[in-house]
Amino acid sequence: MAVTFAARPDRRLPPPLDAAALERMALRYVERFATTRGKLAEYLVRKIRERGWQGEAADPQGLAQRMADLGYIDDRLYAESKAAALGRRGLGARRVTAALRQARVEQADAEHLSSAIDERAGEAALTFARRKRIGPFGPVDPDRPTRDRQLAAMMRAGHGFELARRIVEARDLAEIADIMGEESS
Repeated sequence: MAVTFAARPDRRLPPPLDAAALERMALRYVERFATTRGKLAEYLVRKIRERGWQGEAADPQGLAQRMADLGYIDDRLYAESKAAALGRRGLGARRVTAALRQARVEQADAEHLSSAIDERAGEAALTFARRKRIGPFGPVDPDRPTRDRQLAAMMRAGHGFELARRIVEARDLAEIADIMGEESS
């Protein structure tokens, strides 16, 4: 006997959204999640598409902007905390920038952080190397394929090629002190 998974006829579909329901949905979203204006607007558009709309034309962008004006959303604060968290995990500037772009942080807010991200590049690279046992934190005298994999991992984490290469080739902590000294100057 074959079982079909058709929609149950006795199940009611949720009613289409109106302006008040959309605002309640936006408030619930911002109280539960740290978000940006872009992500909130994207969420609201998706909900309108899923449930339908009833009444005047919807304005998810305007509602997201109003939430920001009320102080429920702060894109710059979100970007700062996201960049700091990713930096603590050891991810480089390219990965941090990509994460901010994916979170729909506006370009002006992301550019505001670029100097701080660049200043912490060496520290983030060493954090990543320590976590993944790369360079002086890894096996003594790794073979060529192992060094290539370590370099590739550093590059995927968003670190620059030159910095990643120097960390992978470093064999002791004294060489890392030199790298940190050069990165900060």
